[in-house]
Amino acid sequence: MQPNYIALGKRIKEKRKALGLTQAQLSEKAEIEPTTLSHIERAATKVSLPTLIMIANALNATLDELVFDSLIKSKHIQVELINELLSDCTGSELKALSEILSTAKTVLRNYNQE
Repeated sequence: MQPNYIALGKRIKEKRKALGLTQAQLSEKAEIEPTTLSHIERAATKVSLPTLIMIANALNATLDELVFDSLIKSKHIQVELINELLSDCTGSELKALSEILSTAKTVLRNYNQE
């Protein structure tokens, strides 16, 4: 399986923005050129493993957090993302989302059986 460079670049950009960092600031923390980071975020270039490690460390992220959609065993990352999304929900929001997820799961499973 080839790495999904588009998803990787998007995830790096999302994490960078969530930390309130500019490309220049993240580049400095990761000790890479700003143009390199820009190319990675836009999937205009393939990122080397050493560069990806430097970016992950600068973002305080794990490699599997950045590349999980290219991994076969990534369920734990998906669960963490869902938990993060739900962490600030109110009780009534959680109840509504539980009902939505239950319905969506049923629809998906019925659709896959057709």
